[in-house]
Amino acid sequence: PFVEVNCAAIPEDLIESELFGHVKGAFTGAVGDRRGKFELADGGTIFLDEIGDMSVETQAKVLRVLQEQVVEPVGGTSGVRVDVRVLAATNKELPAEIRAGRFREDLYFRLNVIPIFVPPLRDRKTDIPLLAEYFMVGFAREYGRRTKALDPGAAAALQEYPWPGNVRELRNVIERLVIMVPGDTITGRDLAFLEGPRAPAPAPEPPAGGESAETL
Repeated sequence: PFVEVNCAAIPEDLIESELFGHVKGAFTGAVGDRRGKFELADGGTIFLDEIGDMSVETQAKVLRVLQEQVVEPVGGTSGVRVDVRVLAATNKELPAEIRAGRFREDLYFRLNVIPIFVPPLRDRKTDIPLLAEYFMVGFAREYGRRTKALDPGAAAALQEYPWPGNVRELRNVIERLVIMVPGDTITGRDLAFLEGPRAPAPAPEPPAGGESAETL
């Protein structure tokens, strides 16, 4: 099994029940036993998305599960052994969250076995045409339209835009183009609506013979 948990979307008072399950009568509304996501993922993978938004208290309980491979349902008195592969993702800088006291350092090192860093879309511009074509085909099929082509001006506009919203923003833009552009070719004029923050300017060169300038 592959079980996904969006840690940012679950209210704090429910996330423990979602992750570890609960027994009947554990709290108001617990009308029956319920298996948690870790137990449902037994023998497979659990994906903890946006783990940087998880409370420190819940982080401590997740760490215990990772170390002991035992889940204790809310309100329960006995544990359930699980064998789960854990993937975790966040858009936050976890070392900075650790310094601020918002993320447990021991959990960070427990999770940080094989780190995969995905750079922002503006730093991998060669991916943009491939992603645009992929989304174009998908939306054309969904809306019953013919697949449109990007002219050189449109392709250049997509690659020059800094994409502060990354792949999600690109996906939304392609969906808009599939719906709104009447012809079979998307031109640079069709992308005139792309505005917003530009890519960060490079840091200034250090003064000659002096200390490095610090950019805040």
